[in-house]
Amino acid sequence: MDDPLHDVRARLDATLDEHRSALHDCLDGLDEEEARRSLVPSRTTLLGLVKHVTYVEEFYFDHCVTGRALGPSATPDRSFILTRNDTIASIRAAHRAACERSRRIAAGLAFDEVVTGRGEQPVWSLYLRTERDLAQHCGHADILREQILAARW
Repeated sequence: MDDPLHDVRARLDATLDEHRSALHDCLDGLDEEEARRSLVPSRTTLLGLVKHVTYVEEFYFDHCVTGRALGPSATPDRSFILTRNDTIASIRAAHRAACERSRRIAAGLAFDEVVTGRGEQPVWSLYLRTERDLAQHCGHADILREQILAARW
């Protein structure tokens, strides 16, 4: 008999990877200045957005599972802050590594398993919370990228 949870998980894995790729690719063809360009009153830039979703991956698929402390960008707001050393290449590499860690951690957990790193919650809820955040940030990235490319004309 087919396991309906397996099908749901496979679909969520695929959707997460689509959003992960879209966020990684939002920096394609941009120079460093464009990637850092501030177009809204908040700290949101395209490069900062990819740095932030790296934090999101670490928060949901590491901290919430293991309880392990997060690094220097230990809050959502601080995770948008760019340093002089942050580049498109370095932020993309960190994002790819975080996504790969998330996949490995998730693969080792049953979909309905309860994790206790940040209070008790089932693994499926981590998927839904991550999906919600990534989908929202994909929309932000689309709008910012459109504005940056339009300014080239």
